[in-house]
Amino acid sequence: MPIPAHDRYAYSPITARPVYDWPGGKRLAVYVGVNLEWFAFGEGLGAELVPGGSQPDVLNYAWRDYGNRVGVFRLAELFAELSWPVSLLVNAQMTEHAPQTISAFAGAEIVGHGRTNSERQGDLTEYRELKLIEETTADIEKHFGRRPLGWLGPWISQSPVTPDLLQETGYTYLLDWCHDDQPIWMKTRAGRILSVPYPQELNDIPQIVARKREGEEFACMILDAFEVMQAECEKRPLVMGIALHHYIVGQPHRFKHLANALRHIAGRAGERVWLTTAGEIAAHAAQLPSGTVP
Repeated sequence: MPIPAHDRYAYSPITARPVYDWPGGKRLAVYVGVNLEWFAFGEGLGAELVPGGSQPDVLNYAWRDYGNRVGVFRLAELFAELSWPVSLLVNAQMTEHAPQTISAFAGAEIVGHGRTNSERQGDLTEYRELKLIEETTADIEKHFGRRPLGWLGPWISQSPVTPDLLQETGYTYLLDWCHDDQPIWMKTRAGRILSVPYPQELNDIPQIVARKREGEEFACMILDAFEVMQAECEKRPLVMGIALHHYIVGQPHRFKHLANALRHIAGRAGERVWLTTAGEIAAHAAQLPSGTVP
C-alpha cells in the first residue's frame, strides 16, 4: 500500500545535479533572515523563556517585546557595520505597531511572515488562509510601496494548499521547507514556486529556546557550518541561511558571540562567498537555464 506523499518535488540527490555559480563566480550564498514578529497580549502563540503560567503571561510577553524595543537595534547596527544585506521576515502587524524596527535596516529585503506569530496559518480553512496571505501582502505593500515576493509562514506553518495559494497570489518563492542546501522548484496546482533553503538548525529558536543551548555554542554552530560549506562549495553551489530572532540573540550576552561569528564570515566575503538575501538567491536561481534547478 503506498504511503501518503506531497508530490511537490521529486527526490534529487545533490551530488547528481548540474553545477552552477552564484553571481561573480561565487559558490556559497550566505543570507540572514531576521524575524520581526508581533504578538497578541494575553492570548495566542509565542516562544517562551520559561514555561508560561496563566494569561496574561507577562514574563514571556515582555521578554519577546524586549526584542522590538532594544534587541533589534543591536542587530541593525551590526549589519550596517558589516554592510551585510538582510532579509526581514515581517509580521504585517509590525508595520502598524513598530515600524521603526523595519526602517532600522536600510535597504533590507522584506519577506511576508503572516499577520502575527500568535497564529498558525496551517490551522485555517483555505478561504481564511487566502485572506491571511492577502491581508499580509496588502499591509506590507501599503507600508513599503512594493509587495513582498517571498514568504515564511508564522511558525513554519503550512496547510496542504499553502504553496498553491502563495503562487496564485504572486509569490515567487517560499522559505518554509528546510529540506535542501540548494533552491528547488516545487509544483503547484497552477504552476510552480521556488523553495529557498531556510535553516531549522542554524536557528536560535530550536537551538536556544528548545534545546537550551546558549549564545557561545550557537555561534560555534554557525562557524562550524560555514567552515564545512565553504569547503564543500568547491564541488557545488550551496545556500547557508541563518535565522535570528531579536528577542533571543539581541540579548547582550548572546549578541556578543553572534557578532563575533558574523564578523568572521563577513571577513571571508569574496572568497567564493556571497553575502546576500533570500530574494537575490531566488532571483538568480529562477533565471538559470531550464533543468539547472531541479
